[in-house]
Amino acid sequence: MLVERPPQPALDTDSGPNIDLLQSIELARRACSEPVSRSEKMSTHPINTTSPWRNTPRKSVVIFLFAVFFIFATLGFATDIINMGLQPPLRFAIGVVLSGLFAVSYALSGVTLRGQFWKAFVPLFALQFVIMGLLSNWFPDAAQPKQMGAPEIARLGRRLMFDGMATTAAVFLGYAGFVFVFISEGRRHIRVHLEKATLESEMAAAREVQQVILPEHGEAFPGYTVESVYQPAQQVGGDFFQILPDGKGGLLVVVGDVAGKGLPAAMLVSMLVGSIRTAGEDTQDPVVMLRKLHDRLLGRSGGGFSTALAAHIARDGVVTIANAGHLSPYLDGREIELPGALPLGIDRGGGQYQATTFELPVGSRLTFYTDGIVEAQNQKGELFGFDRAKAISTEAATAIVAAAVHFGQSDDITVVTIARLAAGDAAVASGSAHMLASA
Repeated sequence: MLVERPPQPALDTDSGPNIDLLQSIELARRACSEPVSRSEKMSTHPINTTSPWRNTPRKSVVIFLFAVFFIFATLGFATDIINMGLQPPLRFAIGVVLSGLFAVSYALSGVTLRGQFWKAFVPLFALQFVIMGLLSNWFPDAAQPKQMGAPEIARLGRRLMFDGMATTAAVFLGYAGFVFVFISEGRRHIRVHLEKATLESEMAAAREVQQVILPEHGEAFPGYTVESVYQPAQQVGGDFFQILPDGKGGLLVVVGDVAGKGLPAAMLVSMLVGSIRTAGEDTQDPVVMLRKLHDRLLGRSGGGFSTALAAHIARDGVVTIANAGHLSPYLDGREIELPGALPLGIDRGGGQYQATTFELPVGSRLTFYTDGIVEAQNQKGELFGFDRAKAISTEAATAIVAAAVHFGQSDDITVVTIARLAAGDAAVASGSAHMLASA
């Protein structure tokens, strides 16, 4: 049997390449226990890359804008110092407030529009210039005295002292706000990166589990050529498949798709694969297999469910299939009609499955898909669809997956193909398998 797996990092050789299945499931359970809520929260509220304001706590945004206001309000005090305190009090107060408000507007437009900030900067600057000019006309400076007596000097001293103290206070408040935002956002940045690193390590552990529970390379089934390709859309996926010998020269195939992706899906996949292997020791009946998986999933999936299809292919080519809401397979490019049934894990009305029997002729190919093939989507929003999936169902598994990925993968993809060989071809294939196993 040829099994193609996605590229993966090298694993720790001290633990050995064959990890016990129960240890694997326990590893997935530890990896998926508490951190699952974080990953679900992250997927529910994705980081917005177009507007940084939506990713920053509101408190930090408000304090930052107040800091900008206070820093640039000092321009109003500086203008009053340049005018030697001759501005009317009302114009002076309005000028200070407008200096800060326009600075806040520049900051908002710059962060929001980024490279297009000039679209807001130019009209804002023109508006500020016009308003300040109008204020100067409406509230002109007081006349400059030809000679300054003691009262005028005292008034000027008090005005300039006020400007100096107000400038110092505004600068202090502005820099205090900037420091607060810098520290709080720095801490948040470190915390987010630590959580991300923890989540990535947990995802890697779950990925290792999934690689372990995939069918082994090189297992031969006399009279058949079996190929399978598994291509997850994320680091861990919700697709699963198992190909087990029945001990009589035939094989049992189970293909399924757990609802969702990421760690929660990986948890259910680990549980289902363990159940398939355990049930496969007692039965090769597809209906019984699906019922066992359904019972196993009830009450343990947190409201989730899984589609699945089980097929027993006897040594003489007789195929018995039962379906639980999964895509029907293709026989030589023709879709096999199967009775409808609810997916695994649905309590009300679930657990009822029917068997369909047909023959796999010599030289024919049976192809199993998950919905990642038909749901592949290109940049125009067009789906790969059932017609294209049917047209390429006679191709090799690697070619089918490559076509869907090239079109635009959006979900996990699993393809299993089983071709029945003639007697002579079966002998050659068996000999080749023994040579590969020896190598």
